[in-house]
This record gives sequence, C-alpha cells and structure tokens, in this order.
Amino acid sequence: MSDTIEKVKCLIIGSGPAGYTAAIYASRANMFPVLYQGTQPGGQLTTTNEVENWPGNPEGITGPEMMVGLQAQAQRFGADVRDGWVTKVDFSGDVHKAWIQDDKEIHAETIIISTGATAKYLGLPSEQKYLNLGGGVSACAVCDGFFYRNQEVVIVGAGDSACEEAHYLSKLCTKVTMIVRKDEFRASKIMAERVRKTENISILYNTETDEVLGDGQVVTGVRVKNNVTGVLTEIPATGFFVAIGHKPNTDIFKDYLDLDETGYIKNIPGTAKTNVPGVFVGGDAADHVYRQAITAAGTGCMAALDAERYLAAKE
Repeated sequence: MSDTIEKVKCLIIGSGPAGYTAAIYASRANMFPVLYQGTQPGGQLTTTNEVENWPGNPEGITGPEMMVGLQAQAQRFGADVRDGWVTKVDFSGDVHKAWIQDDKEIHAETIIISTGATAKYLGLPSEQKYLNLGGGVSACAVCDGFFYRNQEVVIVGAGDSACEEAHYLSKLCTKVTMIVRKDEFRASKIMAERVRKTENISILYNTETDEVLGDGQVVTGVRVKNNVTGVLTEIPATGFFVAIGHKPNTDIFKDYLDLDETGYIKNIPGTAKTNVPGVFVGGDAADHVYRQAITAAGTGCMAALDAERYLAAKE
C-alpha cells in the first residue's frame, strides 16, 4: 500500500467518449479532474477503423484519431489524464476511495465511472484475425453496417439485439444470413416475427460458425456447421457481425453500486446518479440500449454536470 493518499475533487475512471467528455466539462467547471484511462485507453473506439456517424466530421474519422482529439481537448482545459487503471474501490463511507493497480490510494469527493463494456465474440482464431485487421468482422451493425451497403453479410445471435441488428442490416444489404445456435430465437416474439417476415433475411437454425473465411485481408465468406446433422456449408459474405451480447466492465463496483442482472450500472432515470451519492456513471457501463459514441459523450457530459451540482450543494 502507498504511504500517501491523494485527495481529488473529481476522479474519472475510464476513458472513451464518456470519460473524456466528462473530463472536458469537469475541467471547465474547475473540478480539476484526474482521469485514469483504464486497460484500454480510449475505449472500444480505438479498435474501430472508420467512424462516419460522429457529428462534425463530414468525411469520417478513425476511432484512434477521434480519441486522440478528445483526450487533447480534455487536457487543453487542464484535465490530468494518467495511465493506469482502478483495481479496487470502497464507497462504504463518506469518502470515496479508489486504488490504482492495488497500490496508489485516492480519496475523491466525486467519482465518474466510464469503464464501458466489452463486446462478446465467438473466440474463433479466424474471427479475431479479421477483427484485428479491420477486414469485415464487427460487433455493431449500427456503427459499421453502412460499409456493407448492397453486399451480403452474416450475423450471429438469437436475442433481441441480434434481431434488431439483422433488421437494420436488411435495409442496407442485399442479403442477411442469421446464424442461430438453437432451434428457436431467444428474442421476444415480436422481434423474431419481424425478422422472419423480412424477405432478404435468411435464418439458419441449429447452426454454429465453424470458421470466418477470407483472403488474408478481408472477409469473403463464413463456413457454418449444422449442429444436428454435422453438415458444413460455406456462405459468401463480405461482413460478419457478432451480436451475442456485451459485458459491462463493472465487476469492481458490484459490492457498492446497484447493477442489473447483466452487470450494467443502474442510474437514476434522467440523471447520471447512482445509488451512492457523489458517484456518477456515463457511457456503456450503464447503457445496454444505444451503445453509441455520441450517446456515451452525452452521458459523460451529464455525469460531470451532476457531479458539479453535487459539489455545489455541499458548499
């Protein structure tokens, strides 16, 4: 344990659009925020090649470029952006405590959580290869569907999100093939029925992904296996979408904050407030519906404004 305890007005845990936006607003409010970037500085967008739906960049921008710009803007106003991640917290008392890599102890008057969520993937080597290459594997149809306009794609998943994303892709792509592991959807009846009624969506039940096929640079197809008959089939496709859920990065908060059954932090509706006074949340750590950079930035702004008002009320 560190012999010295650092006391701060505002500690921001995590980066990404939510964390950096919170830092911009908190800095401008003279809250002198300290932001720890986490294990993935810049968040999920640092793995995204092209971002075309971020307002103000008509020609599009890469995810890493966008995060570099947001960080620079936060630092311009005085945010103290640091490497490192929080490994433990204690919200049981009046003082909010956090430990950086189990060593450095920080006491914060306010804490803003922007730790995000991590998309779940199948874990196939071929899937990870083309994901890392940016060559046709995605976990966000709304983010990346535009790049596959008038093309054929495959999507894996059986829940509401998978059905929603398949329906979204059907408006852009000539053909969408859904891979469903069991003999029925997990989605609500209305969502499943919407997919079944969409002419250019083909559904393969009792089917699993065997391998993502490609030319070494981009996806060219998907080999699937019927888990009842064992028959292998190759499906031509330029895009492979995975919609099997996200895991919020919130495990270290579970002893103190109210989480839903999946692990998303519950906020008081219409605010960024959690059940612990002085602790706020922004971005995908609390959002299982939209999961967009722009909504994350908006809730990061809300978190900083709520934190500012919390401090003002204490004076």
